[in-house]
Amino acid sequence: MTVDGEGVPAAAHEREPPFYHDRAQEFVELHDQVQTSVNLLDSLESFLSTFQKDLSAVSGQISNLQDRSKDIENRLKSRRKIEKPLSNLLVDLCIPPPLATLILDTNVGEPWIPAIAEFEQRLNALKVRVRVKAARDLGEVAEGLRIVAATKLRGFFLALFQPIRTSMTTNMQVVQTSILLKYHALFVFLQRFAPAVANEIQRAYVGAARTYFETGFRRYIRSLGYLKARSVESADTIVVGAGESGPEPEVEVDRLSYAQIDGPGVAMAYMVDDKAYKEPVEALLRSALLVLMDNATAEYTFVTAFFSPERRPAMQTKESNSSIRSLSLLSPTTGDFDEIRSNPGSDVNGFSPRTRVASIGGVIGASSPEVSVKEEQAALNATWKQIMEPVLEYCKTFIDTILDPAPPVVPLLTMIRLTEEVVTEVSKRQCGPLENFVFGIRLQMWPVFQKVMAEHVDAMKKLAEGATSGYFRRGAVTTDASVLSICHRYVVIFTSFVALTEQPEETMIFSNLLRLRQELSKLITTHTDKIGDTVGKASAQSTLYEALLQGLSRGPRPTTHPKAQAEVAYWREREEEARRRLVSSRRR
Repeated sequence: MTVDGEGVPAAAHEREPPFYHDRAQEFVELHDQVQTSVNLLDSLESFLSTFQKDLSAVSGQISNLQDRSKDIENRLKSRRKIEKPLSNLLVDLCIPPPLATLILDTNVGEPWIPAIAEFEQRLNALKVRVRVKAARDLGEVAEGLRIVAATKLRGFFLALFQPIRTSMTTNMQVVQTSILLKYHALFVFLQRFAPAVANEIQRAYVGAARTYFETGFRRYIRSLGYLKARSVESADTIVVGAGESGPEPEVEVDRLSYAQIDGPGVAMAYMVDDKAYKEPVEALLRSALLVLMDNATAEYTFVTAFFSPERRPAMQTKESNSSIRSLSLLSPTTGDFDEIRSNPGSDVNGFSPRTRVASIGGVIGASSPEVSVKEEQAALNATWKQIMEPVLEYCKTFIDTILDPAPPVVPLLTMIRLTEEVVTEVSKRQCGPLENFVFGIRLQMWPVFQKVMAEHVDAMKKLAEGATSGYFRRGAVTTDASVLSICHRYVVIFTSFVALTEQPEETMIFSNLLRLRQELSKLITTHTDKIGDTVGKASAQSTLYEALLQGLSRGPRPTTHPKAQAEVAYWREREEEARRRLVSSRRR
């Protein structure tokens, strides 16, 4: 069998259709293309397989990067949390060079006020950060600056006190309110970080202020003593000199006004140079008490504001803006103790003020016990008493000279009312020690008042009974003129008492007036009983009762006070009874 080159029998070729034979070349090319596509697909499969492996690797790297990013973010948040505390720590653990330069190289002045506040903050920070090594290392530098600051502040404050100690022309109010209180923050720094220095400064101020007030009040009280010697009033009883020639006493409304704080001006020290100048005893007491009140309450306000321990948080950064209300001091001279004053060293011996009772504070790093408010107040009161003790002694001595011998009863009651007004005002100003002092004066006056009133009652009683020994300048026989004079004096006492009494009931006042009225009524009855004629007796009684009613109606407060109304009703009833007896006797 014949076969062709491709292994196909020749007979088959002869039998193949011409279609396939003619397209054999195309089939061959198509086969080649298919083969090429298969090769390409195999290559693509290999590429995709490699890409998938690379993509898996990249995905793993991205996951690692995301984990690292989260870790970095967490670390950033942690850093941010400690950034501010770390910054504060770094700030606290350093002392700025300008601050150190200010403390070391400059004198104390207004720039020190904010600087010391900042330095105090640094010291407190070092105290809190004591476990940090940097804080311990910086502690020696801070301690050195503290010692330098305390030394300079000590000299600064002692220099401020020198004018107070050496010259009475120094205006104490200006020194206190305009200078000392301005630098109060510096003293507070000493209280907290140099208590020994603060105590020394306080003792120095107490000594200077004590000398200042002692000298000024000694001179002023001495001037009031000269004025008192010019106008001496004897405390005669109501019956002494009755019926004698001379003007009868009247209700002196001007003198009653000395019972009020608001009223006439006080006596000035320079006025004593005028030999004709006089003041009643109650005016002198008023001057002494008002000058004492204004100066003592102002000093108490300053002492409690300046020396009071001021508590603040350890890390407080705001400055303290302590202030004191402005007080208008009432001085014994036309100025603030600033005229006709000489150097107190000429007539004042030196003295050593007592040490303050309570400690002011603790040094940095030391612990001080918590002091109660009562103990602090007691310490401040003790400081004030050390300053004002000589002043209170001078005033007490002057008041004793006023009360012994006792003054007339109306000026005495005027002074009692004045002390009550002063106690009320001092209480408003919250000066407890002075309030106790003035209240003690008031208590001292009431027994004297009771004694004087008892002498009036006893004198009236003995006159009515005919006992005259030691009580009368002339004869013991009562006359119409003497009894009328006694009635007039009784009216003066009663109306003055009512004018000085706001309360409708006051036992000490009106019980004594009731006793005096009873004795006066007995005296009128005893005197008129000597008249044998019934008509003359009734007429004499009616005349005396009418004189009493007229005097009561002319009083400063004739109808407003209940006791005045009751008094008028009592004597009107007696007068009507006398008139009825007079009419009845005439009809007979």
